[in-house]
Amino acid sequence: MTHSISVSIMDVVGISLVFAYAANMVTTTPLVAASESSALDLESKALLESGWWSDHTNDTSSRCGSGWLGITCDKAGSIIEIDLADKFQVGDKFSQFNFSCFPNLVSLSLAGTGLRGCIPQEIGALSKLKHLDLSKNSLTGELPLSLATLTQLEKLDISSNELSGLIPQELGNLNNLLELHLNSNKLNGTIPSNIGKLEKLVSLDLAYNMLTGQIPYTLGYLTSLTHLSLGSNHINGSIPPQIAKLRKLSHLSLDSNELIGLIPVAVGDLSDLETLSLSSNKLKGSIPQEIAMLTKLSSLVLSVNSLSGPIPSSLGALTNLKALDIHSNQINGVIYSQIGFNNLLEDLDLSNNYISGTIPYELTLLTHLKNLKLSSNKLSGKIPLGIEKLDSLSTLDLSQNELIGPIPTNLSDMLEKLLLSHNNLNGSIPFQIGSLSLLNTLDLSHNLISGEIPSYLGNLTNLRTLDLSYNNLTGNIPFSLLNKPKINLSYNLLNGTIPETLAKDLPPESLTGNKDLHFDNTDCSLCIPSSPPVGSMNNGKSKKVMEPKTIPLPIVTFLVFLLVGSLLFSLCKFENKQSEAREKKNGDIFCFWNYDGKIAYEDIIEATEDFDIKYCIGTGGYGSVYKAQLPNGKVVALKKLHCYEAKNPAFDNSFKNEVKMLTEIRHKNIVKLHGFCLHKQCMFLIYEYMKRGSLFCVLNNDLVAVQLDWTKRVNVIKSIAHALSYLHNDCTPAIVHRDITTNNVLLNSKWEAFVSDFGSARFLDPASSNQTIVAGTYGYVAPELAYTMVVTKRCDVYSFGVVALETLIGRHPREMLPSLLSLSSQKTMLYEVLDQRLPPPDQVVAHDIVLIAAIAFACLHTNPKSRPTMKCVSQEFLVQQPPPTKPLEGISLRQLWNQEIYMVCQMETKP
Repeated sequence: MTHSISVSIMDVVGISLVFAYAANMVTTTPLVAASESSALDLESKALLESGWWSDHTNDTSSRCGSGWLGITCDKAGSIIEIDLADKFQVGDKFSQFNFSCFPNLVSLSLAGTGLRGCIPQEIGALSKLKHLDLSKNSLTGELPLSLATLTQLEKLDISSNELSGLIPQELGNLNNLLELHLNSNKLNGTIPSNIGKLEKLVSLDLAYNMLTGQIPYTLGYLTSLTHLSLGSNHINGSIPPQIAKLRKLSHLSLDSNELIGLIPVAVGDLSDLETLSLSSNKLKGSIPQEIAMLTKLSSLVLSVNSLSGPIPSSLGALTNLKALDIHSNQINGVIYSQIGFNNLLEDLDLSNNYISGTIPYELTLLTHLKNLKLSSNKLSGKIPLGIEKLDSLSTLDLSQNELIGPIPTNLSDMLEKLLLSHNNLNGSIPFQIGSLSLLNTLDLSHNLISGEIPSYLGNLTNLRTLDLSYNNLTGNIPFSLLNKPKINLSYNLLNGTIPETLAKDLPPESLTGNKDLHFDNTDCSLCIPSSPPVGSMNNGKSKKVMEPKTIPLPIVTFLVFLLVGSLLFSLCKFENKQSEAREKKNGDIFCFWNYDGKIAYEDIIEATEDFDIKYCIGTGGYGSVYKAQLPNGKVVALKKLHCYEAKNPAFDNSFKNEVKMLTEIRHKNIVKLHGFCLHKQCMFLIYEYMKRGSLFCVLNNDLVAVQLDWTKRVNVIKSIAHALSYLHNDCTPAIVHRDITTNNVLLNSKWEAFVSDFGSARFLDPASSNQTIVAGTYGYVAPELAYTMVVTKRCDVYSFGVVALETLIGRHPREMLPSLLSLSSQKTMLYEVLDQRLPPPDQVVAHDIVLIAAIAFACLHTNPKSRPTMKCVSQEFLVQQPPPTKPLEGISLRQLWNQEIYMVCQMETKP
């Protein structure tokens, strides 16, 4: 019996465990439920206390439903999103919000809710927050450091507020951030370098603040960035080259800052770029050719800088371009004809520059153009008739130029502004303008327009501004113009009477300067009795001056004029005598030069202020080169030997040799010698001045080298070849230059090439061995001279080959030449070694480049007899060549080296 009721110790333990588990189930479950309930209650309480939902009092039961606007909950009923953006006003109740009660909040959007005051430090309690948008409010104060604790943030937008102070370096800790928008505030200080740690950042917008300092190079680490906007600040320094590492950028805006220096050529590496704005800075230099590599570019804005040089014709490759704005710079040259390829252009603004030439017809192919602004340039010629094809045009501004001819007739029906003032346009106002119903501004002032004012201008109901002043318009003023609010008809040849109603509506100056114009019931003329007001003329252009009203002159006035005229006549006579005396003394200094320099010496001393250093433009071992303007206004280059070198017989012989050579040479591609002086104390040569300097200096200056495009480089190489062919074959006896280098090829303002420096040149004597000491420049001297000491024409041929290659690749080919004979050049393609600072050449120029490269390699044969003659090379450049069988990308250096197509040129066997 006892046995039956006994239990083992194990049974007791098991029963205890069961009871314990049961007890645990009874006690812990209510605790968890109570905790969750308490957290939700805290959220509900915080919602009510915030005052944001003022129409709710104590009812929080439907907070996750449609009853509470902008709230989203998870499955447990906890709030994970609050989105009140642009829904209702929160105002200064922001500080009442208890952030610590929302531990699960992932997104908080309060954009446009009227927030005021500072951002509470407590916002850092939202540890799970990924999306924070406080934009478009009136927040003040500084960015709280607690923002740096929100390490889960992916989007931080506090733009369009009134925040001040610095951007905290600690924001660099938000390593999950994809978007950082702090634009349109009053933030100051520098851009923190720690922003470069936000490697996931896709969009960074700090524009419209008061930021200073330089752009930190650490931004180059943000390789995921697609949108970078730093515009409208006070950022200075240059654009860091590291910006080229941001290969995913589609939008780059650095406008309205204080940036200096050049636009980096590395910008061409941003192949995904769609918009580029660098306007309103202090950038200088030329527009990089590399921009043409940005084939996705739709907007290019470089306005209001100090950019110079021509607009690169390579921009024609930007076939997706819709906006091109380069206004208010120092751009010169012409409008590139390739602009016709930018056939999606809608906005083109090249105004306020120094652009010359005519308006190219190709511009009229831009049928999507809405705004065309070419004002304040030096454009000449007629307005192309094809401009009538631009039927989408809304603004046409060609004012402040030197245009001639008539006003185009059938302009776009969409035209709202037609600005053609300050030109030399003539003819009458075309009647077709009366059909431009949208026209609100018409300015034809300061031209030579004649005929009557068409009455149909009064039918243009949208016309608010009409300026026809300073023309040759005749006839009466149409009554239909009486209802126009702003009108200027001054300084014409208008006549007739003006109704008193018009006199009340228009200021008198809008009608003055018309000799025969009168008001009703009065004899008062509206003419001005003298010339137009000072400053009314444009750019010194010659315009007509209205005849003054005839006033009898007193006798005393007549006597004064007579006396002044007598004095002027006497002064002119005296000046003429002085001029004649100077002519007898100096003569035409380019007509005759004697060997002691008595005639020219005084003029040279005066022009250079006794060879003052400020006129020096170059110095070499032989002496210095000066730039001087002579009495007749001509600018020349002066090559002067140093005093101690003038006494050296070797230099003296070289100097006389150059004089002897150049006085007997006449070729368009050989520098022209204007004169010389061989005085014992001062020896100098005077040459035609070359504005661009030497080819060597151009190729070694990244800024200038890009202006020497492929077409110019091809022409330079051909010009050198023609000059050498002339020396070798058309001079008797033949002349060998012996020092053909890029330093001795000069370029004028039109990029035309001229061979110079004949100090080492020699006449070839057929009866002599022509042995000589080695002369020339290391790297250009033919190898056979080292062991034969015999100068031949083929020495110049070798030097030409080096110069031709150097011009194509942009640097001396010394590293390339040895590899041509090795197997390594088998896989090296020609396009890989061409100057990478220039965009790839088009098909036509590529054909010339392949030809030049093949000829250059033929000129570099170690065996002189295997080289072509310069006559053959010159002829090859003049003959129409068949198109290449392979594209540029398919031609290797090894193939060019092995070509034998030029062996036919070896017919001339003379040395």
